[in-house]
Amino acid sequence: MTREEFIEELQKLGITVTDNELSMLEIYLNFLKEYNSHTNITRIVEEKEVYLKHFYDSLTITKAIDLNEVDTLLDVGSGAGFPGMVLKIFYPHLQVTLLDSNNKKTKFLTELKSKLNIDVEIINERVEDYAKNNLNKFSLVTSRAVANLRVLTEISLPLVKKEGYFIPLKGNIDLELEEAKKTISLMNSKIEDIINFNLYKNEGVRNIIRIKKEAETKLEMLRPYNKILRKPLAKKS
Repeated sequence: MTREEFIEELQKLGITVTDNELSMLEIYLNFLKEYNSHTNITRIVEEKEVYLKHFYDSLTITKAIDLNEVDTLLDVGSGAGFPGMVLKIFYPHLQVTLLDSNNKKTKFLTELKSKLNIDVEIINERVEDYAKNNLNKFSLVTSRAVANLRVLTEISLPLVKKEGYFIPLKGNIDLELEEAKKTISLMNSKIEDIINFNLYKNEGVRNIIRIKKEAETKLEMLRPYNKILRKPLAKKS
């Protein structure tokens, strides 16, 4: 995807791109290439691929929610900042928290934050540990291509406030969805919509799952990560 194609495709999403946003993306791209040359952050660094599979892909979440109506956003497993950092560039009113347990990635994000002169919070911690002190906090929690959907929903939904949303961005979910549905229900949440589409020029299947949280999570509902991995959440008898 060229920069011109990126601009055209965002217009189809209802996003008008400014010169300032393009300038910030250029800084982002160049720093990503530079940093990745000595520290592996992402396998995708070629310009056209970055515009498509990092920048554009991050913004497809707008197919599922109006970010103008969101105030606080948490990006779980943010990695190199996708989608959270990109969303902050285009929606500067958002209070964005980027969460990742990988120290080299949060170090990259901290340096990128300085280069972009952008106000985001960067947390180097495992999500299940972070959740203990941040239950029911965020209007929107998102995550891109991180973990099995069942596991991802159990570790992420506790961080969403009542009436808020968890919206993961995933590839093919055929083998994950049925198992995840039970966990979502037991976490007092429901799937409102699943938006399925092919990325620009058939560069891959994408699924955006909009999950609404209907009741607050209590601290005693949290389980250790090893238990979450080994055994799906079950209704107590």
